[in-house]
Amino acid sequence: MKSVALLFLVVICGVAGWGQKLKPKKRSNGEEINFRTKTKDVCTMSMSGDEEMKLRIECKSQGKSYWCEYTGKPSVCRPFRNNPKLYWNQIAVELRKLPHACESTQVLKATMCQKAPADALMKQIAAGMEPEDLANQDKSVQKTSASVRGAGKSSVKKIGKPAILPLIKPTQHGQGSENETEAMKLAREHCWESLHGFCSYVIGIFRG
Repeated sequence: MKSVALLFLVVICGVAGWGQKLKPKKRSNGEEINFRTKTKDVCTMSMSGDEEMKLRIECKSQGKSYWCEYTGKPSVCRPFRNNPKLYWNQIAVELRKLPHACESTQVLKATMCQKAPADALMKQIAAGMEPEDLANQDKSVQKTSASVRGAGKSSVKKIGKPAILPLIKPTQHGQGSENETEAMKLAREHCWESLHGFCSYVIGIFRG
């Protein structure tokens, strides 16, 4: 009877162990976590990989954007294998405390894996700025040059056309000068001030 009970216990333990082996492994590939840094940068972190994980962080702040990538083997940490989602949430919590998600630290580690081997740490391997920031800088330079050209055109327009002065025919000395004086008097009496020279010239011809 004892042997039957012992055999039954062995079978139960074997089935339980086999069931644990068939239990699907918890994965975190393809998941994304959104967060904000201490300086309100809007960021997204995504994870990929199996034994060696890759973490990519992309952030935007005040018209600029930047990114960085980390790699590591958090699977050597037993708590990570049990609950990888909690691990990445703890990483996001640490990133929220930083002013800059990519420049403030070169190594990321979760609280649940503080005592894990060094391979479990996520170490930064690359970082940079998005190309669209360079395009925005080019646009600002173009706007500045256009405004300078516009200011130059407006200054040219304000100069205007030079005034055209009426021509006065030179007269002879003596009687000619007297006729000129009388002609100027008549021009002042009968013509507008702006046409005195022209009227004087015409009157001088007729008085000739």
